[in-house]
Amino acid sequence: MMNEKMLDAINEQIKWELYSSYLYLSMSAWYNSIGLRGFANWERIQAMEERDHALKFYDYVLSRGGIVELQVIDAPPSSWESPEKAFEFQYAHEQSVTAKINSLVEIAQEERDHATYNMLQWFVDEQVEEEDNAHAILEQLKAVSDETGKGLLFMIDKDLAARVYHPPVAPAE
Repeated sequence: MMNEKMLDAINEQIKWELYSSYLYLSMSAWYNSIGLRGFANWERIQAMEERDHALKFYDYVLSRGGIVELQVIDAPPSSWESPEKAFEFQYAHEQSVTAKINSLVEIAQEERDHATYNMLQWFVDEQVEEEDNAHAILEQLKAVSDETGKGLLFMIDKDLAARVYHPPVAPAE
């Protein structure tokens, strides 16, 4: 069983993963409202992945005999100035999630909770990917932010429309 400090920190992280899901679902709705359905698709899938991350923590707590205590989730923003500003927000958000994961790793090390430390390595790797994805799209948006690049925005939208959701694979028992 996890100690109380680790359990409290993971319950807090469940909240942040669910907030991330809520945020990306809000972004998806906003992109739909401005006619960028590819961006909307990309964010909707991102929301599903973040929900899966929350459930991974949720299931882990239960597997260790802990009690999941769901917390209040604040409402995310519902609009942005532009797709570029939305991805700036998303990139900064992913950096804050990385900091939270790193804090969990530090707690696991301090508490000598080797099982949790091991589980968290998946999230450490995942955050590298999350930040890279947000940053790459942000860089594309910066490249097309002038008036001559507006047509390229729709090419990016088409690329993002191709993203498909891949549910997590259950571990073999």
